[in-house]
Amino acid sequence: MPATLGNILITGGASGLGLACAEAVAKAGGRPLVADVNVPAYDVEHVVADLSDRREAERAVTELAERAGGLDGVVTAAGTDACGRLADVPADRWERVIQVNLLGTASVVRAALPYLTASRGRVVTCASTLGLRALSDATAYCASKFAVVGFTRALAAELAGQVGVTLLIPGGMQTHFFDDRDPQYKPGPDARLNKPEDVAAAVVFALSQPEGCEVRELVVCPSTETSWP
Repeated sequence: MPATLGNILITGGASGLGLACAEAVAKAGGRPLVADVNVPAYDVEHVVADLSDRREAERAVTELAERAGGLDGVVTAAGTDACGRLADVPADRWERVIQVNLLGTASVVRAALPYLTASRGRVVTCASTLGLRALSDATAYCASKFAVVGFTRALAAELAGQVGVTLLIPGGMQTHFFDDRDPQYKPGPDARLNKPEDVAAAVVFALSQPEGCEVRELVVCPSTETSWP
């Protein structure tokens, strides 16, 4: 029998994939709990926090978990990017990508572990097809997402039999993630991108597996995704 979802903490739940995951969790009967640097524009339990700051990430996890009476799952959908050649991207912008995408993911998961161990819950981390295939002008993003892949695979080995761990590897999606990029780094007018709600359905599938059944990795991308395989 599929597991009930329970309390699911979702980072980046104010927009994009995180928002789609929060809506999908609620539709499936779970209780979404959102941590985001922005205030969600919809009615959901949330804490505003900059996840690049470890203390902020820990505070958000603890506050939401205590408010809800524990956690049954975590989805780390928060992410950012800084496109450009290494020599041209300011160091603070480059490093923030690592701080949010990698260190923020690790900080949230670390803070959530006591709750997830108690509930025998699940973690779904969000990498990218660019965590498997490198591209020019994407050193920060590729570095962070390659690292999330390694982090998650090691975490799955470490927590086997205690906490479920799934690595999500999404391709391009129809979100506002590309809005602030220079034109050359935006998808073209003919680009076929996945709807975030379709990717969120895969996340709920992973979260819904019965205890002892693991979806270790999920690649979810448009059929014409250029960064896969």
